[in-house]
Amino acid sequence: MTYVHSGNAHTVRAKHCVMACYNSAIPYICDELPNEQKQGLAYNVKIPLTYTKVVVPNWRAFADLGVQFVFYTNDFFKQVELDYPVSIGGYEFGKSPDDPMVLHMCYVPYFDDIQGPEQWRAGRRKLLETPFSTFEYHVRDQLDQALGGAGFDAENDISAITVNRWAHGYSYSPGLLWEPHYDSESDKPWVKGRQPHGRIGIANSDAGAAADTDSAIYHGHRAVQEILGIR
Repeated sequence: MTYVHSGNAHTVRAKHCVMACYNSAIPYICDELPNEQKQGLAYNVKIPLTYTKVVVPNWRAFADLGVQFVFYTNDFFKQVELDYPVSIGGYEFGKSPDDPMVLHMCYVPYFDDIQGPEQWRAGRRKLLETPFSTFEYHVRDQLDQALGGAGFDAENDISAITVNRWAHGYSYSPGLLWEPHYDSESDKPWVKGRQPHGRIGIANSDAGAAADTDSAIYHGHRAVQEILGIR
């Protein structure tokens, strides 16, 4: 395997290799894989999304309304919520509604007329084409919708906005309405994609079609066992 670090190419040799990268990228790296396996790997398109953080000088409007989470049924952001009360080291989270707060808002691009992995490919393109001004507009508009009745004014009560844009976000999840029925576990695209090929094992949470740490750990362990001939 050859990789580049600080502008220099380095080569590493080993008897076995575990590919634990984004599974959809593997067909481009390992061109010798069977076509059916390539198709299985390519099926796992990561879900595009954004986590937008909004700093406000206080969260008095939430307290007065008696809410910590607002769900929008048909709008740009699907929700706004108070950030988790986490204290780390010398940092202590705010205890009073009059303390500053970071609000969390999530946006996932989607299309009503597209299903399957193509939904997320189209969403990725849309996400990368969406300017910051669009996010800012909807932050202000939706916060005024939800909190304006409690005195919140987006024009004066927002200190900062940060848009964390993930064109390749969470691993593909099969728990969606459009996912077809598979007669057996071996028929699932991600199962076909994760099969060992020669001395190459395939891992990552993508291999389990689940964006969870336990999926990543399980399939890393499985891939090592397979290339060692343990299972």
